[in-house]
Amino acid sequence: MTVRKQPPARKPRRNEDDATDHAILAALERDGRLSYADLADAVDLSKTATWGRVRDLEGRRVIAGYRAEIAPAAVGLDIHAFVQVTIKSTLYEQFEHSVLRHPAVLECYTTAGQADYLLHVLVADVGTLDTLLRTEISQMPGVERISTTVGLKTIKHRGLIMPCVRR
Repeated sequence: MTVRKQPPARKPRRNEDDATDHAILAALERDGRLSYADLADAVDLSKTATWGRVRDLEGRRVIAGYRAEIAPAAVGLDIHAFVQVTIKSTLYEQFEHSVLRHPAVLECYTTAGQADYLLHVLVADVGTLDTLLRTEISQMPGVERISTTVGLKTIKHRGLIMPCVRR
């Protein structure tokens, strides 16, 4: 019996592959509704190869999902506020679970600075913001202090991520 030796696995040419993946990501970030045919044309690949790369990017969670972008003011949400929160040192986990469940909190970041967290909240009006701060956020587990800044006008909203990647 003759044992055929398998050829070694081809190592991907990372620079070429990265450039193609980046082109795919940039095109989808600009327009997530592109067909595979249009995306393939944009990145100069076959439709099948493009589909495979997109599936791989989705599988590796580089592409985290697809969704419609809703204009907040069009649905009555006019106030963006940024809330700095200082927490008792033993209650971080409980606070984070509370934030994850709260529908008015769009984003939450841990911070290095005066506060422990920065929350981006979205509400209809100042009265709703006042209620949110007094009866909900200030009552979350471990909250010691909050400081709020209200955004008056959005200058730049959701910039693209791929231009931030430096190669």
